[in-house]
Amino acid sequence: MQVPHQVPAQGAHANEKPATRNLLGISLIAALAGFIFGFDTVVISGANLPIKELWHTTPWFHGFFIMSMALWGTVVGAMLGGIPTQRYGRKKVLLWIGILFSVSALGSALAQDPYTFSFFRFIGGLGIGVSSVAAPTYISEISTPATRGRLVAMYQFNIVFGILIAFLSNYFFEGIGGANDWRWMLGIMALPSIIYTILVVTIPESPRWLISVKRDAAGAKSVLTKLGVTNPDQEIASINSSLQNESAGGPSGFTARKYRTIFWLAFMVAFFNQWSGINFILYYAPEILERAGLASKESLLNSIAIGGTNLLFTFVGLYLIDRLGRKTLLVIGSIGYIFSLAMVAWCFYANAGAGMLLAFLMLFIAAHAIGQGAVIWVFIAEISPNKVRATGQAFGASVHWVFAAIITLVTPVFLDEKDGIFRNPWPIFAFFAFMMVLQLIWVITKVPETKGISLEDLEKKLVKS
Repeated sequence: MQVPHQVPAQGAHANEKPATRNLLGISLIAALAGFIFGFDTVVISGANLPIKELWHTTPWFHGFFIMSMALWGTVVGAMLGGIPTQRYGRKKVLLWIGILFSVSALGSALAQDPYTFSFFRFIGGLGIGVSSVAAPTYISEISTPATRGRLVAMYQFNIVFGILIAFLSNYFFEGIGGANDWRWMLGIMALPSIIYTILVVTIPESPRWLISVKRDAAGAKSVLTKLGVTNPDQEIASINSSLQNESAGGPSGFTARKYRTIFWLAFMVAFFNQWSGINFILYYAPEILERAGLASKESLLNSIAIGGTNLLFTFVGLYLIDRLGRKTLLVIGSIGYIFSLAMVAWCFYANAGAGMLLAFLMLFIAAHAIGQGAVIWVFIAEISPNKVRATGQAFGASVHWVFAAIITLVTPVFLDEKDGIFRNPWPIFAFFAFMMVLQLIWVITKVPETKGISLEDLEKKLVKS
């Protein structure tokens, strides 16, 4: 069946079941980078105390190098990831991400000193940062307008799934190797990393990269046919027309004036994502719950419950993103953020019960999973034009990770102890709620709906001549 011209095919037609399964399988393989990303981010929590006792480093060294080195690698990887993704292709970069993850897992697990350990954690962070550029870019370029939202959002789902599995893995490995438990916790990540690397070998290169960078129309046609496009020649003509329009519009760097709308959309969605406080709450959930009066063991179990809530509502976000649209989910998420964060602030201010606080924290996680969590990687990838998609994705990811680093370093002061008394953290939650009011205003007034629109048509809509 011929695909209608007004919605250029970017993948398999809905009625072509084998091609649809093929597209889903390829997208899932690319999205598995998110699983390792999530696993690597959280697995360090299980190694925290054993490494403190093993190497006896200063608190500053332990915090900046042992615990945060992967985060700094992530920032660097996100900032630089667009260069190899654009120059060498999406597939090659996805392959090297798997290698970086594998090397990091084995190197961290076998490290004999804190310096070697920090180096290999940095390597893993590079993989995380680059994956947040390459994987959403790749999936957006092979998917259809009707499926792009949920296929790219699988990357976010895999991040959340990886976080939950890391919590469970740490729990099961505790007590296995005595003082070396932490080595097993970190080393096990090599297994999914190696499997992922092998699977990436089997996927095709992005047809849009083949056309825009390699000028390989024959190779692109072969990939488009494999993905189920019924008229690959028409699709190639549409992509080439889009590239010619971009080239005719003056300077083509991502910071060029014609990309101004896209630049600010990418910046603001990443900026507000972090000023919701999501990383602060996920990273410090056990400590936040202890401040509410839960015992240490109860707070750990409840933090796993928060991870489970995140996973459950990420499913809901995946289901809704191509039905309700990106803008609608951001509005729903913003309202949920505002209410839940305001109530968390009130719970701390009024010394309300721990059960009530936990309920509002879980509501916050649900709002994030349905809104920003489901939307951010999809939105940044699809609004960036073919010619600068990797660069645009790298810019948005960099903004995301830079603010994640800043907030993760600064906000713990609100949980500090002063003169034997713990600070009441209600002001930081009230501030996050205020920032989400600003996000809601921005979404309503500035964010376009991108659901069901081809990448080329989005480019025509957002790029100013």
